[in-house]
Amino acid sequence: MTGPVVSSAVVTGPVVTGPVVSGPVVNGPVVRGAAVTGPAYIGRHRQEPPTETISPPGSAGESGPDGALAAQVIVIAKEPVPGRVKTRLTPPFTPAEAAALAEAALADTLAAVADATVTRRVLALEGAPGRWLPPGFDVIGQRGGGLDERIAWALADTRSSWSAPVVLIGMDTPQVTPELLASAAEPLVSGAADATFGMAEDGGFWLLGLREIDPALVLGVSMSRPDTGARQLRRLVEGGLRVLPLPALTDVDTADEAERVAAMLPDSRFAACLRALDSRALGSRATQQAAAIR
Repeated sequence: MTGPVVSSAVVTGPVVTGPVVSGPVVNGPVVRGAAVTGPAYIGRHRQEPPTETISPPGSAGESGPDGALAAQVIVIAKEPVPGRVKTRLTPPFTPAEAAALAEAALADTLAAVADATVTRRVLALEGAPGRWLPPGFDVIGQRGGGLDERIAWALADTRSSWSAPVVLIGMDTPQVTPELLASAAEPLVSGAADATFGMAEDGGFWLLGLREIDPALVLGVSMSRPDTGARQLRRLVEGGLRVLPLPALTDVDTADEAERVAAMLPDSRFAACLRALDSRALGSRATQQAAAIR
């Protein structure tokens, strides 16, 4: 999901009609959500039916406790297990090193969500929670086969327990900020937009926010393609939604992208992890050269 690091300001713009990739809002009526069936996983290790209702303080209006937006942010992620995450980083990194970078990116992402001014935070996880998970998150299991299904059902399962707008992001943009997340949620809470959408530099997308949930808005959209973002945006527009585009961010999928994002975030966990791996690689090469000289 991807572009340069963006900080703070809320994104606004006048309403226009027609499919756009960047710029102001795309006009259309709200698409209402469909019924959701199947098991949901709420809490660190606790199974609950998807019909459970969560009513955080302030859920009836636009503000939650302490002025937080009556919205929920989902991070859809995989447990950072070697060989199962960030496989495009291997080579030059080993599977274990790629998993370490994935864990650092996930930790930075979750920290930004934890600091965002929203009422509820959800992790839609494939695998088991680890030390990287901060407090304050509900954890739900992923369901479905392809990424389109897992995104659609993460949105629907989250919405089934509280009827507030939902913003979904992945684990590949450690540069995301609490302010940028708030700028994605606020137009949905206020009704200024039906959807918010962040394109990725590689042609995918890094954020999808919806005021109302309908799995059909995502199901069947081809993922992991150079035009996935455009296809997903077209689906939203054809569904009649007013879409507010957000700034593009860079997804970390390759070693070059990792270097660029880390350079923008020198104080992040992700940058620190990459520096440690680079130092280790330099030390290993120096040892090998010394041995060859002897």
